[in-house]
Amino acid sequence: MELGDRMLRALLSGLGRKGGTRGWAFSSWQPYLPLAGLLSATEVVSHWTAVFEKRGIPEAQASSEYIVAHVLGAKTFQSLRPVLRTQPLSPWQLQHVQKLSSCRLQRMPLQYILGEWDFQGLSLKMAPPVFIPRPETEELVEWVLKEVTQSSCPMGAQGGPLILEVGCGSGAISLSLLSQLPQSRVIAVDKGEAAICLTQENAQRLRLLDRIQIVPLDVTLEGSWSHLLPWGPMDLVVSNPPYIFHQDMEQLAPEIRRSIFLEVDPRHPELVCSWLQSRPDLSLDLVAVRKDFCGRPRFLHIRRSGPQCGCLMEA
Repeated sequence: MELGDRMLRALLSGLGRKGGTRGWAFSSWQPYLPLAGLLSATEVVSHWTAVFEKRGIPEAQASSEYIVAHVLGAKTFQSLRPVLRTQPLSPWQLQHVQKLSSCRLQRMPLQYILGEWDFQGLSLKMAPPVFIPRPETEELVEWVLKEVTQSSCPMGAQGGPLILEVGCGSGAISLSLLSQLPQSRVIAVDKGEAAICLTQENAQRLRLLDRIQIVPLDVTLEGSWSHLLPWGPMDLVVSNPPYIFHQDMEQLAPEIRRSIFLEVDPRHPELVCSWLQSRPDLSLDLVAVRKDFCGRPRFLHIRRSGPQCGCLMEA
């Protein structure tokens, strides 16, 4: 008990010193300082789980486990060695848990708090204001990979598909496809500077910069697609946009010759189907709608109509 008292006093005294941690994030956690007996990782997880539940924080236990594991240098709480779960946390570790947990109490997404997240087996840096990829987006990547590997159509001059991702965000989709399609190349575009920088950093971390071109581009602007023409025909277009404007569909370049895969709101497939039927001049067909793991229509596969490819995709 004396050890707990000393650690707690050290923690409390450190907060008021010059150069100590300050800021908006700490306004809400002062009442929730760990008690003197809550010193092990397991006990700290239990404490913050209870706090998060009381404050209505979603996935309270998972949030607490991820934060404590991160402070202890692990990705998940379950991967911690048993001794690390039971030994006392240092004052610095307790303070760090306090800081990150206070951010969670402010409803900051866990991915931003930790600064990284796994997607399709890749560890990607995450930072606001770039959107965090949803778990369902991994299903979109898996679907694209399945279609590419099963397709009998030749793709790309270098033996693999040339893929365009519209709205690359953190680069999760592009980098996942590159990592699992060794001969592929990607043109990743986004109108946000933060997204461009984050995709660049993640590509560098994963050593995939040699096969990706990251282009700042707002595809909603008239004539913007002309900037992509020097790369030649695209085999696939993949996108997980926060929303879909009509002008995005209207400005699809004629050089896009194969497929478009989209993640959409469950209410969109019927609207997209009707809209494509009303615009036969675009020569685009909705060939498949796939549901996510919750059973909601989430993903669309759109393909150019006509004899250009000669391959049939199973709807």
